[in-house]
Amino acid sequence: MTSTTAGAVNAPAAPTAAAAVALHPVPLGASRITAGFWFDRMQANRRQAIRTGYEKLQTAGNLRNLRIAAGTEQGEVKGPIFMDSDVYKWLEAAGWEYGREADEEILGWIREVTGVVAAAQAADGYLDSVQQVRGKGERYVDLPWSHEHYCAGHLFQAAVAVHRSTGETGLLDVAVKLADHLVATFGPGRTEDLDGHPVVEMGLVELFRETGTREYLELARWFVEARGTGIIEKHGKQPTYFSDRVPVREATSPEGHSVRAVYLTAGAADVAAETGDEGLLKALAGQWEGMLASKTYVTGGIGSRWDWEQFGDHYELSPDRAYAETCAAIGSVQWSWRMLLATGESRYADLVERTLYNAFLPGVSLAGTEYFYVNALQLRHGAHAEEERSVAHGRRPWFDCACCPPNIMRTLSSLDAYVATSSAEGVQLHQFTTGTVEAAGASLQVTTDYPWDGKVRVEVTATRGEFELALRVPAWAEGTSATVNGSAVDAVAGEYLRIRRDWSVGDVVELELPMTVRMVEADPRVDAVRGCVVVERGPLVYAVEQVDLPDGLVADDVRVRVAELRGAQAEHRPDLLEGVTVLQLPVHAALGAATGPLYRPAGDEPAPAAAEETLHVPAVPYYAWANRGLGAMRVWLPRA
Repeated sequence: MTSTTAGAVNAPAAPTAAAAVALHPVPLGASRITAGFWFDRMQANRRQAIRTGYEKLQTAGNLRNLRIAAGTEQGEVKGPIFMDSDVYKWLEAAGWEYGREADEEILGWIREVTGVVAAAQAADGYLDSVQQVRGKGERYVDLPWSHEHYCAGHLFQAAVAVHRSTGETGLLDVAVKLADHLVATFGPGRTEDLDGHPVVEMGLVELFRETGTREYLELARWFVEARGTGIIEKHGKQPTYFSDRVPVREATSPEGHSVRAVYLTAGAADVAAETGDEGLLKALAGQWEGMLASKTYVTGGIGSRWDWEQFGDHYELSPDRAYAETCAAIGSVQWSWRMLLATGESRYADLVERTLYNAFLPGVSLAGTEYFYVNALQLRHGAHAEEERSVAHGRRPWFDCACCPPNIMRTLSSLDAYVATSSAEGVQLHQFTTGTVEAAGASLQVTTDYPWDGKVRVEVTATRGEFELALRVPAWAEGTSATVNGSAVDAVAGEYLRIRRDWSVGDVVELELPMTVRMVEADPRVDAVRGCVVVERGPLVYAVEQVDLPDGLVADDVRVRVAELRGAQAEHRPDLLEGVTVLQLPVHAALGAATGPLYRPAGDEPAPAAAEETLHVPAVPYYAWANRGLGAMRVWLPRA
């Protein structure tokens, strides 16, 4: 294999110095979230989730499968074909977590699990415990379903995380051996086949960035370009589900299985960056716009069909049957982040923010140890649970298909890296958290109580002199004000506030984002929520939850008037849900069961069973619902 000297920074997606990108991530350690909203979530992840995740990998059989493949234990493997991937996502989480702060217990777990993985690897580099045992040595015979490359991709990402954070090469050696096997086996003139579940593309590119081995990048490029050429259809599979109906360069919006689709586009964005492929990047921007225009929930969630976990048709965004898988939200963030690095455009950071707060975070409890696989935007009164993924169960400690929990872990463990970037111009702040940023020869101290308060204070604590400081002004933040050392400067919503000057230690930039209550309605082609509104404040989407309603009123029956909602009062409640800002909403509802037939002549409004009352009820941030027991909930509120 041909190698060059690698110089990747300690971050989940680290373009090389030669990559065609506008921005580069600030490494973990140089970017630190030190207090506030996200810090609390990250600490719960560190103290609770990483530990329980290690225990679940033992009890669910993931590690035993690898030991059986290694021959150190006997028996039958258990679980889905992709059981190894959960081990690798957990290893990635543990690696980034160790990079945040050294911990000998975490390092001990990494070493132990790495040893289990290494022992299971075949002499020629092949590694997939379930296939090795259950498949009795057969390889790559049903790639659309076998997830062999999918597991490999997650191994590559884990190996990079562990190597960048600890400097140890044990897992990286396993990854390189497997990657070399893939290079020798797949591609033009070799086995021309594709895994049904993308992620190997991202993994191979990041492994190239870490090792300098160009063949890994070239194989990733081939996997991207081969998609949509009929390879999977030759297996007798339906191509749309596998994002294989048309080539990546011709697709106008992601389709099929939502996680597969956005993992593919994220990997393609990595390929475009490292090869300087402007045409591919332009095609991906068009797909991203197509997704945002008609296939994205108001929360940022994606995937509207329970049937095969898929994107639906354009505008098919039902709230009560929303799938909005947590893994899909994570994949969306990964794609948007890579598009942000490539272009520097604020719209990508805006979607990262919306998705993190409202589509990713609902997937984990405040305690950090229970999870939603599916993130519906409505739970009806008296709903019955169907299967373990149903929100009617409440959050679950683990799943038979446990892709989401370790995916959440690795995202929270690496969240420091999504805050800021640097460029030849200076430093860019994309997400607002209390913490420190060291980049481009400068050091910044950021202080904020975001998302509850819109004030963001940035102080220069060390400086090289002249550089540009850019702060994202969210698209929702019309009316933002800003000052530099007390003097007003213009700030435009949906753009970066860019300040170039010869900075001195002690200089302060302040943003004041308007935290007014906003009402949002959908395009009328979203039939399921026509005539409804969503209440937002700052970056947060709000929900009405049954636990906050008076006796006799269920969330299903709440109605609102937009003009009245504009006066909704915000109150911060440090005693509630680990501290949230609650909105007191004026609502209209009939207390007691409504009368009238299910279907009736248009315009014939039945009288309610009881006089309609105007009540004030609290709405809480959607991410926090179902942490006080389970009951009816809705995000979309019908107009009275």
